[in-house]
Amino acid sequence: MSNDGVNKGRRRFLVGATSVVGAAGAVGVAVPFVASWNPSAKALAAGAPVKADISKLTDGQQMTVEWRGKPIWILKRTPEMMKRLESLGEDTLRDPNSTVASQQPSYISGPMRSIKPEIGVMIGICTHLGCSPTFRPEPAAADLGGDWPGGYFCPCHGSRFDLAGRVFNGVPAPTNLEIPPYSYESDNVIVVGVDQEVANG
Repeated sequence: MSNDGVNKGRRRFLVGATSVVGAAGAVGVAVPFVASWNPSAKALAAGAPVKADISKLTDGQQMTVEWRGKPIWILKRTPEMMKRLESLGEDTLRDPNSTVASQQPSYISGPMRSIKPEIGVMIGICTHLGCSPTFRPEPAAADLGGDWPGGYFCPCHGSRFDLAGRVFNGVPAPTNLEIPPYSYESDNVIVVGVDQEVANG
């Protein structure tokens, strides 16, 4: 009888010990499996798409969202702004027709450099040394000269861009501001990071 008690105690101990070791083993297997669900470093670096609600954006106003750690400017241009953009050419701009293909997706063309003429979407980083230009929409600003049509001014080294992000002649920045891939989810929601061609496909 006393032997039976000892055996039952041993049995309980062995069952308990085996359960603990089994549970530890299951956790050891589960941790790398669950970790595999996390985005890879490459995916994190690529950056997930970002949605921007532009329903409250008024004429002439700009908002900023962040994508891939970069400021993305979304500007609602007025008819006057668009008229000024159309009047600028090679005498003022280095690349008025956006011929440097790396600076915008293939579906972006024309003087507005945007899917919808009234909504500009640009990466707000100067193409000279990576500073962030200031938004200076007012034409003929006293400190920028009477011929200033409104746009972006980089105070670091004096680079200038128009309201479509096209670079002016005679400034340090070599190329236009970059246009990110983007699309419209609806009339009021822009998705930065998803090409319009992909969204339509």
